[in-house]
Amino acid sequence: MPQRVIVVTGANSGIGFGMTRALLELGDRVAVLDIASDRLAELRVQHADRLRFINCDVTIRPQVEMAVDEILDAWQRIDILVNNACLALFCAYERRSLADTRREFEVNYFGYLNMIDAVLPQMKARHCGVIHNVSSSVGLSGFPGVSGYASTKGAIEALSRTLAMELARDGICVNLVHPPLTRTPSSAPLGVPSRFMADPLRVGARLARRIGSRASLVTPDALTWLGVVATRAFPDAMGRFLGERAARLVGGQGRVATPPPPG
Repeated sequence: MPQRVIVVTGANSGIGFGMTRALLELGDRVAVLDIASDRLAELRVQHADRLRFINCDVTIRPQVEMAVDEILDAWQRIDILVNNACLALFCAYERRSLADTRREFEVNYFGYLNMIDAVLPQMKARHCGVIHNVSSSVGLSGFPGVSGYASTKGAIEALSRTLAMELARDGICVNLVHPPLTRTPSSAPLGVPSRFMADPLRVGARLARRIGSRASLVTPDALTWLGVVATRAFPDAMGRFLGERAARLVGGQGRVATPPPPG
């Protein structure tokens, strides 16, 4: 079986880094698009023939198009896209600016669109491909302090379901990836005890084993899957429960901070 060609955005750290490391161990060829590469240095040495790093801001469409062209020139195809790049600004609504929310949408929504638009022509020509859009349960339930981030994830939920229907006839699967609350750089300043957050390397490794899945919902484990299903069924109740629980955890650390999103 030929090696899969997988593109992962935002993979210099966090879940994306863990996923990339695991995919390389599985024998895949991985192209990472990010604005930083310091964490990837060792992997680039160990897997020089199967890891390509391209400095790319997914909000800048010409950069995205050039990056995808570079991958196609090197490896002739892209089998799987993992839209993982993310910006989360934790701030109460009344303290945030419109520019903050616009920036979150540029990365978390329009960045996804830029990537999808760039890979879609060759996927349609080959009548196959998988597009994984990383989402979050806050896009279903809402969450205190993350109005911009939650809104972008709600938009990704709707976009992914719509594209799944539109592109099925072309043999292309579009689905949603939901991780649990994880110890990532964006959640580090919040003061939530680390024991209540998942290890990003472990989450990334578990998700790597599901990359390429055509299920409508992809999670690293059954517990996360159940949490997403429960949030879909009872969004208001789950939003209140998770918000209150996170606030208690943060308060227990003696800090005043905005509660983090659950994933």
